[in-house]
Amino acid sequence: MKLKRILAVTACTVLMLSLCVGCGKNKADSSKGNDDVKKVEKLSDAKLLGRTYRSDDGSLWLGLSGTGAEFEFTGDKLSVVLKGSAAEADNAARVGIFVDANRASDVCLDAAEKTVDISGKGSTPVTVRIVKLSECLSSCCEIVSVDTHGGSIKKTDDKQRRIEFIGDSITCGYGVDDADLSHGFSTATEDCTKSYAYKTAQLLDADHSLVSFSGYGVVSGYTPTGDRASDKLVMPYYDKYGFSESGGFGTKKPSEIQWDFSRFKPDVIVVYLGTNDSSYTVYQQGRDKEYTAEYIGLLKTVRSKNPDAKIICTLGTMGTLLVPAMHEAVSQYSAQTGDNNIATLDLPLQDTQKDGCVIQSHPSAVTYDKAASILSDKIKSEMGWS
Repeated sequence: MKLKRILAVTACTVLMLSLCVGCGKNKADSSKGNDDVKKVEKLSDAKLLGRTYRSDDGSLWLGLSGTGAEFEFTGDKLSVVLKGSAAEADNAARVGIFVDANRASDVCLDAAEKTVDISGKGSTPVTVRIVKLSECLSSCCEIVSVDTHGGSIKKTDDKQRRIEFIGDSITCGYGVDDADLSHGFSTATEDCTKSYAYKTAQLLDADHSLVSFSGYGVVSGYTPTGDRASDKLVMPYYDKYGFSESGGFGTKKPSEIQWDFSRFKPDVIVVYLGTNDSSYTVYQQGRDKEYTAEYIGLLKTVRSKNPDAKIICTLGTMGTLLVPAMHEAVSQYSAQTGDNNIATLDLPLQDTQKDGCVIQSHPSAVTYDKAASILSDKIKSEMGWS
């Protein structure tokens, strides 16, 4: 299923002001060559974000939302060479480069290499974060190389807290930069850094990992007909680097590469799945029980890979139809396994009148802010974090 057909629940009556960053509007961008570049492989101090894949030649491949690299840069100029995998402009990988938490560049990548120049502060170190803003389904991209121009790079410290998010378009930040409801999906308007997941990690000062696919679910992906979309489920890719309909990691597909769970051991795992499933369950009474049964299996798989993590199951922003079935799944799972290191959270339905919404009725940045605040408070309470 193309991303243009992904879930729409209710139409907005009030539009929010457009938040569109404008993909490709760089503060510093050039097409200069990259002679004498220092390969990422040799930059051992680069901190990898999420499920970022390092190839044998030292390049870094970004598939899932929020993947990338972070490091401290000391010098006057940094040149980052990037390359995408998508053939269609609407599916081109969107990447943001942040300097000291400020967005310095925002680009959409086709198959041609693009060099992005970033200004440093000389002898004063700055923190550079390269983040894939769009999702894996649409496209992947590559950090081909980095040139420090005589400067230096140092790894940023790992944070004390780690959170993994498992979800769908709501976790991806689907269409968050486009409040024109007549528009279809484009990666140019998708930005995971504005979603509840990324913002929750920021509020809790935690490292993050996102495993999310728009239109995907637990028992069924989004279906406009009521027929079960069993080919659009999240869990078959939970132990992989992702899944993409447009390109991959060079000659390798992210869905064929096993993820090493020892690389990122989350303290908390947030599961936000069910919005797409409701397009299947609403067609026939009793299908919610199918969702519950599959959700129990999901929890058992997640627990097998993460024996010590707190699991928080949440739902509600774009619809509350399957909230009771989610609660039932958690209850039955705990009864079957004796595992009580799990909790639920009902998020409020988005207030489109007050907070607006974006394409295909997806949450606005304002709604994401509210959800992140509620979720971060829940995590603090469950984990005893201040």
